[in-house]
Amino acid sequence: MKNYSRDYRRYATQPRGLTDEHTVRRVGLTLFNGFSLPETALVLEAFHCANAIIKADGIDGLRFDVYLLSVAGGKIASSSAVSVWTDSVDSHVQAGDFYALFVADGAGVQNAQQDDRLITWLQRVHSRSERIFSISGGLQLQAAGFHPGDSDPLQAALSLIGNDLGVEAARQIAQRLEQRLEDQSLAIVRKDTSIIVSDQIRASARWLEMNAYRPIAMEEVAQVASMSERNFLRRFKLEMGKTPSDYLLLVRLSRCCHLLAETDLPVDKVARRCGISSGGRLSKVLRKHLGVTPIEYRASRRKSTDSK
Repeated sequence: MKNYSRDYRRYATQPRGLTDEHTVRRVGLTLFNGFSLPETALVLEAFHCANAIIKADGIDGLRFDVYLLSVAGGKIASSSAVSVWTDSVDSHVQAGDFYALFVADGAGVQNAQQDDRLITWLQRVHSRSERIFSISGGLQLQAAGFHPGDSDPLQAALSLIGNDLGVEAARQIAQRLEQRLEDQSLAIVRKDTSIIVSDQIRASARWLEMNAYRPIAMEEVAQVASMSERNFLRRFKLEMGKTPSDYLLLVRLSRCCHLLAETDLPVDKVARRCGISSGGRLSKVLRKHLGVTPIEYRASRRKSTDSK
């Protein structure tokens, strides 16, 4: 997992007060169909957290206004099949007013490269600002002479925030986002669990967690709880809020999330190591519970180490 709270210092080095605090920072996120929702959401959340700190500290005049943009405006679908509403780039013709621009890659970018409106708009932005960053990497709009920075988009956002609010604020936001990502994978296991769980069911849940990597028969787990299989299935669902099979799958999914974040193992191998039959099955389950593919989840948790 990319440790943003460890690396934030090189992205937020200016002490608070060096920039004009009495201003609105307009930040644009230009999206195309098929954009990566997890990475885009992290950038959005970083600026949302910054505004919360500004409000809590009573800083007058400063705020980050984030605009979701697309060539024509309207609904844009992410690669996770979640759609967001965007403004047209034509509705923000004063490109120089943007403090920073993030451009998300996606399947739709191929068609967009032929759109004169987008090219003209990006040329205007590019001529007035060096704060242009790519989300998901690799976006090159050669016709516009557009070459976005190669830094991680969340780290770039932390850099901009840190220049206004200081190192400590950037660190707090980085830690908050890291914790939210960690909680997201754990929450899928804990969801609907009763506050009061008997020792027998708790022991069986721990046994499932310890043996999640291998095939398991429910009869085995019932023996751990010293119950008949029928009574065990009923009690487990009642106290844990889900069947033992569902709990086991979510434990496996949580383990997969950890390996996706911490290793470069292929998705198929990650799935098998955690007791899930294949990468395709893992992708289906991850989409259902977190709304992302394994590749998208990995990208949202850490920057690739290839550049190191």
